[in-house]
Amino acid sequence: MRILVTGGAGFLGSHLCERLINQNHDVICLDNLFTGRKENIIHLLQNYKFELLRHDIIEPFLLEVDQIYNLACPASPIHYQYNPIKTNKTSVIGAINCLGLAKRVKARILQASTSEVYGDPAVHPQTEDYRGNVNPIGPRSCYDESKRCAETLFFDYHRENKVDIRVIRIFNTYGPRMLADDGRVVSNFIVQAIKGNDITVYGDGSQTRSFCYVDDLIDGMIRMMEQEEFVGPVNLGNPGEFTIMELAEKVIKMTGSSSKIIKSPLPVDDPLQRKPDVTLTEKYLNWDPKYNLDQGLVKTIEYFRSAT
Repeated sequence: MRILVTGGAGFLGSHLCERLINQNHDVICLDNLFTGRKENIIHLLQNYKFELLRHDIIEPFLLEVDQIYNLACPASPIHYQYNPIKTNKTSVIGAINCLGLAKRVKARILQASTSEVYGDPAVHPQTEDYRGNVNPIGPRSCYDESKRCAETLFFDYHRENKVDIRVIRIFNTYGPRMLADDGRVVSNFIVQAIKGNDITVYGDGSQTRSFCYVDDLIDGMIRMMEQEEFVGPVNLGNPGEFTIMELAEKVIKMTGSSSKIIKSPLPVDDPLQRKPDVTLTEKYLNWDPKYNLDQGLVKTIEYFRSAT
């Protein structure tokens, strides 16, 4: 098939492009390279099945494709809060442009939504029917609420125009090609530990996250696109739950670092718990993460040692 991946030069997008090419598809990567990097896809540029288009998703585009994976949007707080209005536009106008294309060419389209749609959840673990606890006017809402709006658009296009949609909600994902300075907890801790700097834990470190290795996430994403039973939304993430303090201690031990753990105030609206309920994932996708946290961290630490 001919497949469009928006945000294809980013952390997740580059892994997805690589996997799709290995499955013998023709891949068009559309990216404005704000957080995506050519280094992530340089090994693909000479492949005749790969094409890079440097383009901003908020501007209209016309292509002939069979499938669309919409991954275009900064996903770390540092980057999506850098220009919150642009973040809103990327999620909302970008979704409209992608859905318009899918409608015109009758392509199946997958939206990479996020666990952030649940906000600071009052339900644990989070099920797909939980409507969330999101602050609509806080510093994180440019991302949280625009992703919620994008989901709304996807389901409205599906109901009104019969667009063939798939919607996934991605929980914390990590692995090679993460940006070292993106402010996400796994990359932060690993880079700080490798450099021997203090490891910064926000709050008291008791808040929890579930960490999914990138290869597992990409596998689940493709399974969702290819299955015929339901459109979603579906949680994609590893249900293993760890406190942030446990993660910090694990990274220090695995890197052999002499770093000390220091504490800073918890950021505004930072969720205290995050864990996916994977009942629907198991039912419809027959998907189980293969990597536990230790296995994924080994590969990620190895990447950052070579990259820093």
